[in-house]
Amino acid sequence: MANKKTQENTSKYWWLKHLVLALIAALATVLILFWMLKGITRHGKTLEVPDLTNMTLSEARKVAKKNHIRIKITDSVYIPQLHAGQVLKQTPGAGSRVKKNRNILITINSLAPMMVKAPDVVGYSLRQAESNLHAANLQVGRLNYVPDIATNSVMGQSYKGRALTPGTEIPAQSEVDLTLGLSASDCWTKVPNLLTLPYHRVKGELTYNSLNLDKIMFDATVKTYADTLNSIVYKQEPGPTIGNSVRMGTGVVIFLTLNKDLAELNKQNTKAKDLVRDTSSLNLPKDTQLEEAQPEENTEEAQPVETNNDEPEL
Repeated sequence: MANKKTQENTSKYWWLKHLVLALIAALATVLILFWMLKGITRHGKTLEVPDLTNMTLSEARKVAKKNHIRIKITDSVYIPQLHAGQVLKQTPGAGSRVKKNRNILITINSLAPMMVKAPDVVGYSLRQAESNLHAANLQVGRLNYVPDIATNSVMGQSYKGRALTPGTEIPAQSEVDLTLGLSASDCWTKVPNLLTLPYHRVKGELTYNSLNLDKIMFDATVKTYADTLNSIVYKQEPGPTIGNSVRMGTGVVIFLTLNKDLAELNKQNTKAKDLVRDTSSLNLPKDTQLEEAQPEENTEEAQPVETNNDEPEL
């Protein structure tokens, strides 16, 4: 009787035992899968992306390997002022968190410069020569004036100090220097107001007014080539003139910053000075003339730093 009763109790709870075993097996399976998934995806384990910009391609590869990430070149551009293979941009950016062996997409400066043929601009006006050079993917360099009856007529073209024969292949975006005529009766121009003007527009504005860009200075806010492209003029020498009072070919020095407030303040002060000069010439009563605005002292302005290559060292 006892054995029969024991068998009945055992058969009565067999399903409960199997249910418990099934639950244990399911829980163990979930834990094993979770552990495997965590190992595969490295859940919670990320690496900080280093700053690869301004490095050469070989340097970037070494840094990427050291930091357990990979780099992939997705685009290249040609900028003559930069070193071949220099990293210009990266995605994700420096400081981002990524998983091990993540691909970092980079844009580099072309390893080989694109070559273009120099056009013949001799005999053209400065405006037409500039247009033809731009069409050939080249830039106007220095304007060298010599006495002639036709002002701003191109008399010669050169590249790196040597005469440039039409059809000669030179790197794209190179600057071609022009020798121009200058008549004694038409040799004066004005200095434009460059304040707050973006860096990439300065050269064109000066060329339009038959002036040269002599030197570029940077304050402490401009550190990289990308900063240079985004910078604006906050100071210029000589300052803007109201009429034609400087000789064509005069050199202008510009000072660049990323501080828009500083540039705008200097521009407003310059406008106020121009108003004073204008009203003074009208011989108005003293009490009706405008007072010259005094520029506010800017304690945050950094000392400009001259560079040898007209751009921040990269």
